[in-house]
Amino acid sequence: MLKYVNTGIVFQEIPDEVTLSINLSNCPCRCPGCHSEEFMKHYGGDITCICFMGGDAEPTYVNALAKYLHREHPELKVAWYSGRATVPANVHKRDFDYIKLGPYIEHLGCLKDRTTNQRLYKRAAGDDFQDITSRFWRK
Repeated sequence: MLKYVNTGIVFQEIPDEVTLSINLSNCPCRCPGCHSEEFMKHYGGDITCICFMGGDAEPTYVNALAKYLHREHPELKVAWYSGRATVPANVHKRDFDYIKLGPYIEHLGCLKDRTTNQRLYKRAAGDDFQDITSRFWRK
């Protein structure tokens, strides 16, 4: 069963999207220094994306929520920030518009660092995804 910690409106997690972030508990990855311990303040605006932060303990439930959101709210994009290295076999990538993969490794940095091991993928066409991590990199 999925349990959420809190929600927030965020502007940094998905490029060019005002995002409702749903922070899920019981992540088995336990990455030291994970940014999800500190949450951003609430801001107004039109939500264009829903991002599940975590949910790695129950990826099939995250997938079911993504599928439900696409069916009931096709105008919204759905993202999943996972600490896993790969998409689990029982998760259907087609149910997501964005997927972030990779555990946070402090000495490699976060998505803003060119040295990061983490990657953010955006659906390109069909089941194909494009790596858009470089959009986060500091100039």
